[in-house]
Amino acid sequence: MTIWTPTTVGAIELPHRLAMAPMTRDRSRPDGVPTDLNREYYRQRASMALIITEGTQPSDDGQGYLLTPGIYTEAHIAGWQEVTSAVHAAGGRIVVQLMHTGRISHPDNTPHGRQPVAPSAIQAKGAMFTASGLRDMPAPRALTTEEVAGVVDEFRQAASAAIAAGFDGVEIHGASGYLVHQFLSSNANQRTDQYGGSNRNRIRFAVEVASAVADEIGAGRTGLRVSPGNPYNDIVEHDTRELYPVLVAALAPVNLSYLHLVHGGDEDLLRDLRRAWPAALLLNRAGAPFDARVADLDAGLADVITVGTLALANPDLPARIRAGAPMNEADPATFYGGDHRGYTDYPALAAASR
Repeated sequence: MTIWTPTTVGAIELPHRLAMAPMTRDRSRPDGVPTDLNREYYRQRASMALIITEGTQPSDDGQGYLLTPGIYTEAHIAGWQEVTSAVHAAGGRIVVQLMHTGRISHPDNTPHGRQPVAPSAIQAKGAMFTASGLRDMPAPRALTTEEVAGVVDEFRQAASAAIAAGFDGVEIHGASGYLVHQFLSSNANQRTDQYGGSNRNRIRFAVEVASAVADEIGAGRTGLRVSPGNPYNDIVEHDTRELYPVLVAALAPVNLSYLHLVHGGDEDLLRDLRRAWPAALLLNRAGAPFDARVADLDAGLADVITVGTLALANPDLPARIRAGAPMNEADPATFYGGDHRGYTDYPALAAASR
């Protein structure tokens, strides 16, 4: 079966092709420093081909949610060093996902209490959970043209910090309605400068961020996650079949290690991007049966498949699949926030058999 054959993703050698997708879990310290509990959570899942961490803010402006980790202070770096050392000691590989949430934020959730920043001053629909309960998403402040370069540099500096923290690489979060995706979108980006309007302008920020990170840490350790057509966090994209091929073509000279595609159901677009993308393609077909995901590998539509909830609930997922063993059931009530329950207490096969 293709899933168990080794492969190389840029500079990272993988023993098989089943990776752990990034999942927000909201269990870091209030200052964004990873904890011993975070270390144990990732260590338990070291048998995955590659671990992609939860979204991690590259700056204080980049934070959207409570108790998410950062990677822009010395304390953050020290906390993550504990995590990466534990994963590597257990034989695993781990990259950090850099997530700037843009307008999907609230002043109550950030260290400085400032208004969120975004491509345009357009409020997202919906509410944000804060320490004082659900609050309407606030209207963001539009970044000036000059400020955009500063945000690009925040990603670059965070990537440098990630390597200092021992990560094997960096994934840029360009999906799910967060800042990079907001620049790509039809509705959140109403700019009239070089970052808005045409497809080539709307992809510019994503390409600049990817180029800056690749220049800083090496393209072979840099990936990008995208989710064409995903309406999550009030995103509208009317032209995915035109926009994303333009993005892929513009990224080709950067030589990224991988593209992580969250499949939204457009099979033609998936095949178009598969043909056009020159490097490894990681595919997340969320909600699909596992056999269908494996079929994507066997058909050559993906080089690696990523799974979220399965890895969350089964710390020894590869061993369970190989053994044909039953799976633990995930507990959605413990997905976000809390303690070890629903986080590090899912049993491995050996523990479950005792």
